[in-house]
Amino acid sequence: MGSGGLELPSGSGGGESGAAGTPGAVPPGTVSLARPMEIGADLAWGAEEWAEVRLRAQRAGRAYIWLNLVEQRLRAVVAAVLRPIYEPVHGEDWVVAAAGPTGQEWVQRAAAVREVSRRKGYLLDPADDTLLSFLTLPQLRELVVQHWPCFEPYFDGRRELELALDELEVARSAVARNRALSPAVLAQAERISARLLDLLGAGRDIPSAHRLPVDAVEELVGDRFADVVGVHPDRVRLQRQLPAEDLFGRARRLDAIGIGLNLLVQNYSGRRLVRLAGSGCRVRLLFLNPASSAVRRRERELGLKKGELSRSVETNILHMRRVRSRLRDADAFQIHVFDETPRFTAYLVDGDGPDGVAVVQSYLRRTRGMEAPVFVLRGGGRDIVQGGAPGGVHGGGPHGEGAEGGLFHLYREEMESVWADSRPVS
Repeated sequence: MGSGGLELPSGSGGGESGAAGTPGAVPPGTVSLARPMEIGADLAWGAEEWAEVRLRAQRAGRAYIWLNLVEQRLRAVVAAVLRPIYEPVHGEDWVVAAAGPTGQEWVQRAAAVREVSRRKGYLLDPADDTLLSFLTLPQLRELVVQHWPCFEPYFDGRRELELALDELEVARSAVARNRALSPAVLAQAERISARLLDLLGAGRDIPSAHRLPVDAVEELVGDRFADVVGVHPDRVRLQRQLPAEDLFGRARRLDAIGIGLNLLVQNYSGRRLVRLAGSGCRVRLLFLNPASSAVRRRERELGLKKGELSRSVETNILHMRRVRSRLRDADAFQIHVFDETPRFTAYLVDGDGPDGVAVVQSYLRRTRGMEAPVFVLRGGGRDIVQGGAPGGVHGGGPHGEGAEGGLFHLYREEMESVWADSRPVS
């Protein structure tokens, strides 16, 4: 007998329903149920379904990290500003008092959720057993808006802060409900979150931030990948994310080693190089000797005509010599050639300091430099968060990797070794 007073069939018996009393007949007052074999559902996921699910998870994961950082920062700001005002009078109920009559509904809802979490043992950290920890990002925003005179001394623009939090709500809603995030919404969420962290006083004062900002994911899991902060299938995609102007602009030191150094010579004008060197940047360029046997072997690997690669390298060297001739201090712009077998090309920007950035490519037998994979490295080991709170991602890491333990240092040492055996170009 079912809950509605109807009798459910036993499921036994044979064929289709017929007249009363015949095999398979459904007596009056019963409900016919589909047998499991009649459903025919396929619960397996194919390759396309798994690919779609993984893509959704990757995007939602990146957005969640940014949202989590913003929410934690905003919660800390609210506590730092409002707690000293309300706690002396209202004690532990200072959040309720700060919410006021207009916020009573969502404060009571947060209190109910906290009570359930207490009973079921969901509060794993005693520090989270506060009402403030159960407020959502929109509710924290309301506290800031309601008490803006208290926050105004610390922030410049209320309107900008409100608009940024409103824009972030689209991504927050999608992540909270496990809905798909489009690339455009994800990019917008990352951009707005970074801006909000700056507005809330949590921006990172990284020396190299003008050319390679520290990514939120890099801060959390960067030590898993030594000092590799970017991998690109080819140089074209690298330049979309890190244009030559952003990479080389405002550098105080530039060291480059490779066959023809096309990323620099063909994508950064001589006029800019003159200005860069004139502003105090020290430049060292190390080309493969165009007259060496290594150039001819490389031409055969790539299937080029005899002399084609050597002429290209000669042209690049002549161009750099013209740049050097326009400088007052020629020693600040050094050009050398080497005769060894080329193993990689590398551009090390500010490689002598903790804020260095390097772009590295290995030479593949049948692949031109424009088409070879590119690795972007950040100098200084894993010490990428400066002035952060205790417990952040700092140098050393779980395996003792410090400023001298990453790939950046390895390529810098290789550059110095080849430079010591190279010859200057007059």
